[in-house]
Amino acid sequence: MWTIAAILLAAAAIAILEIPSLMKKRQYKEFATVCCLLMLGTFLSIAQSLHMKLPNPLDFITFVFQPFSKFILALLQ
Repeated sequence: MWTIAAILLAAAAIAILEIPSLMKKRQYKEFATVCCLLMLGTFLSIAQSLHMKLPNPLDFITFVFQPFSKFILALLQ
């Protein structure tokens, strides 16, 4: 419970520090990017603190490149 509160507090502090300057400079694309990444990071941090099973990014990379790797190995043998 306290970890979730700390994560939300940290996310709010980052938002308070970053968002006003982006809006003042009219950097709307950067604003959208910061908001999306901050929300994604917040959700993933909360999920990890709740001990949820999160997917490993390396599994996706292996899934994508394994057929190509097998093809190259077959050519070299």
